[in-house]
Amino acid sequence: HYFMKLSSHLRNFLVYMEIERGRSQMTIRNYEFYLNRFIEWAKDPDADDVSDDKILQYRLYLNRLEDPKRGPLKKNTQNYHLIALRSFLKYLARKNVKTLAPEKIELAKQAMREPSFLEAPDVERLLEAPNKTEEAPILQTRDRAILEMFFSTGMRVSELANLKKDQVNLEREEFSVRGKGDKVRVVFMSHQARHWLKTYLDMRKDESPFMFVRHDRAASLTSGGDKKAGPLTPRSIERLVKRYALMAGITKKISPHSLRHSFATDLLMNGADLRSVQSMLGHSSITTTQIYTHITNQQLREVHQAFHAKRRKEEE
Repeated sequence: HYFMKLSSHLRNFLVYMEIERGRSQMTIRNYEFYLNRFIEWAKDPDADDVSDDKILQYRLYLNRLEDPKRGPLKKNTQNYHLIALRSFLKYLARKNVKTLAPEKIELAKQAMREPSFLEAPDVERLLEAPNKTEEAPILQTRDRAILEMFFSTGMRVSELANLKKDQVNLEREEFSVRGKGDKVRVVFMSHQARHWLKTYLDMRKDESPFMFVRHDRAASLTSGGDKKAGPLTPRSIERLVKRYALMAGITKKISPHSLRHSFATDLLMNGADLRSVQSMLGHSSITTTQIYTHITNQQLREVHQAFHAKRRKEEE
């Protein structure tokens, strides 16, 4: 270890995260971005120059950092910077490079995440919105299928955008999805989702392998139609979900992820257990799934009604 500068260990750390720890490309990219920010800010110090005090200064810096477009960094983004740094220090310690002990880096306290979800009547109105537009029937059907799929499978927007036709067996109403961190899970379609998906696929004339594609008027008018229709991007799916939420008169900010939240909330409200919901969402840790429980604690209400102030009733 002749090079003690932090930057000289970064490449190897990222390779280690990818190969030994099996982290995804997206995670590696984020780690690289967060760690480069620290290295630049600290002027590429030697590994043994990383001190408690330096970390404290860095936290102040992150807390005051303003992104020109997005404003100050959210608490959880600040924490992601610190988590990346902690992993890096852990790696250095494993390689016997003298540096600050990783457990010295504490994370900022975060407010509990409040998932934005839709009440049942709102879900109904949102799902029906595409069929009330003036759009071409194929677009109405595609968009209805997208919304029904989100609500019945709880898929993430990236998973839906990457979905290929051959992944889904319409007879079985269930299929496998490769999600975040390359984890594979089984998702289930409702009868409605399957009905709209089948109707959409029957209307399609293109040869694209993707489940949801763009239908450009220009492409279908020229000879040969849009044989090579491109897949919808996550961004365009987000836009269409927002558009239908507005049309359905929903005032909350709605995204594809709100439908994932609604899926989880719906299951828990109807009495599903947390472990099963964790599997269906593909969460690696149950704590992620637990953010839903405080909204849906039907059981708590029942316990409260059954056991609270029993004796007072008897005295009346």
